[in-house]
Amino acid sequence: MSTNREDGGSRPEGGAAFLLAQLGAHAAARFAERIAGLDLTPAQAGVLRLLASTPGRSQREIADQLGMPPSRFVPFADELEERGLIERRRNPSDRRLYALHLTDEGVTLLSELREVATAHEQQTCQALTPDEHEQLRALLHRMAAQQGLSPGIHPGYRWIRPDRMHRPRAPLTPEESPTPGQSGTD
Repeated sequence: MSTNREDGGSRPEGGAAFLLAQLGAHAAARFAERIAGLDLTPAQAGVLRLLASTPGRSQREIADQLGMPPSRFVPFADELEERGLIERRRNPSDRRLYALHLTDEGVTLLSELREVATAHEQQTCQALTPDEHEQLRALLHRMAAQQGLSPGIHPGYRWIRPDRMHRPRAPLTPEESPTPGQSGTD
């Protein structure tokens, strides 16, 4: 079967949407592997980042921002609290609510997470010049806004189930890592 465009065949490299999905899945898997060493899942990392930028918000406010049902967020927050990364404090303006804050341990872990995320960003975008990297970020921001996505919030929080939000997978050993060109399923 021909894949020549003049023959009307398909483009094996895919369109922009496919390439975004391909790179997104690859980048997400690699990020999860990188932060597994910090004993975090990507969802937990996102919550820590969110709490650092907007401390003192209620569980309901955070769940709403993430697009998660509050009933799913509570056990998620419970685990982070049990690990000593966040704490619940009574909201001074409404004693019925708890305000969430990072603990000192959470702040320290977030600092380590930022280092890992920076290295991940650099590795993922190493094929681009600094100007191309910034141009790509601007284009992706514009596309995300057009699609109605909330800045900085992964849409996957909507589907997180309490039984699947903890215990990150151990990072791959060098022997298990796919080599360039391998899908990892060969």
